[in-house]
Amino acid sequence: MDRFDLFRELGRRQRGAREAAGLSVTQLAETAGVSRRHITEAEAGRANLSVGKLFDLSEALGVPLRHLFDLAPHKPARVALVGLRGAGKSSLGRALALRLEVPFVELDQRVEELAGLSLASIFELHGASGFRRFEAEALEKVLAEGERCVLATGGSIVTSTETFSRLRATCHTVWLKATPEDHYARVVAQGDLRPMRGRPRAIEELRSLLEAREPLYSQCEHTVFTSGSTPEQIVAGLAERFGND
Repeated sequence: MDRFDLFRELGRRQRGAREAAGLSVTQLAETAGVSRRHITEAEAGRANLSVGKLFDLSEALGVPLRHLFDLAPHKPARVALVGLRGAGKSSLGRALALRLEVPFVELDQRVEELAGLSLASIFELHGASGFRRFEAEALEKVLAEGERCVLATGGSIVTSTETFSRLRATCHTVWLKATPEDHYARVVAQGDLRPMRGRPRAIEELRSLLEAREPLYSQCEHTVFTSGSTPEQIVAGLAERFGND
């Protein structure tokens, strides 16, 4: 972390504490005896405040000074489920969100809402690059909504370098890994035959796709092999891992 990253992280913590305290910039400035300019510059990560001013701010915010100085990299308690179609991101995600008592978000659904189009229409009208732009914007909107949620991502998000990097930096990422046969069987069980229609070698293509993307999926913070486990077992394991964040 360089000095500019440090200032930005300090500003983020100060802004979060101010919002949690229900104070406007003006109210905090008056209470702490610090100018509004100092506060806005600090929250933007552009100010190098003295220890004395930070002490005054912490007193006005009602938080320990160490809260502002604890500048270890912060990763909110968002859990992002990653994997190909049939990995169980939606079903396991909903169950996990219910268990953790946090919102559940389908990123593809947010993409459709943002574009005002179905995914198929987005690809038809805007192409893959257009979809990636909508996906990146939708992710930022989700991140702005809060620090606790379970997020089911699209299967190809790992192929968008910047968006996947942003996801890993802001969420606990979990690759729901399964065998090609299980992916295939789950999609068929859902009644979705589109990947197989007119493609007699669909299972071989799926196996090749998984193999090609494995180096990307393996960049996730956690990997959970779902083949051979019940949904209840998987959700229980994830809840135990993330329940204390």
